[in-house]
Amino acid sequence: MKIPNVLCKKNRILLKELTKTDFKLRYQGSVLGYLWALLRPLMMFAILYIVFSKLLRWGNDIDHYPVYLLIGTTMWSFFTECTQQGIHAIVQRGDLIRKICFPKYIVVVSATFTAVINMLINLGVILIFALINGVTPSWSWLLVPFALLELYALSLGIAFLLGAINVKYRDVTSIWEVTIQALFYTVPIIYPLTMVPDIAAKILLLNPIAQAIQDVRHSLIASDTVTTIWSKVDNPFLIVIPFLIVITVLVFAAIYFRRKSKFFAEEI
Repeated sequence: MKIPNVLCKKNRILLKELTKTDFKLRYQGSVLGYLWALLRPLMMFAILYIVFSKLLRWGNDIDHYPVYLLIGTTMWSFFTECTQQGIHAIVQRGDLIRKICFPKYIVVVSATFTAVINMLINLGVILIFALINGVTPSWSWLLVPFALLELYALSLGIAFLLGAINVKYRDVTSIWEVTIQALFYTVPIIYPLTMVPDIAAKILLLNPIAQAIQDVRHSLIASDTVTTIWSKVDNPFLIVIPFLIVITVLVFAAIYFRRKSKFFAEEI
């Protein structure tokens, strides 16, 4: 009975050390260092805000649109960083996998934890920005971690699945980059859902990425001008679709990853 506990403790230590290493290496050699964790989503937000809010006049019907946009860009950055880092994790840790016997999922989880750390830092910035923008704190803020956890579960599932495939087929990286570009325009990050037809808005909200982002926006801004799946879709069976997608992706990916992990050392 003591052996599993020892192994579990060793796994936690390994996960902690790999996470620290990944986070340090991510910004090694950079002049600004860890500040890029803040600057990247803020720069993206600034560009999108100038173009779409000031020039195209989008978001005038959304309360606290700057906060609305910042939440979208930050959560999208979290999703893309999480999946991209996770997909490369096994290949990048090839030397370690060939030399040491340990659960391979730790490598993927540690790689995605870098994105989690960045998201937590940016969440603090969002809260400060929201207060400056006049958002009144409310109990609904406590719901934000649940939506973030949902988005992380989806990201981790994609990382497990594509990371395992990427060991043998390196084309996965390029395909996923193109897919992310396409997904960006199907998620209401820069545009409010009020701009699209009602049926299209309902379909978009079935995407767990869009659903999670809209839930965080509604929880933080606490405004009826933020459309969510709870207010847009009446059918309870349709409402659970985003959550079923997340669970299905994560479970299937975990099973697939576990089966393929036995051959990682040979295929890398």
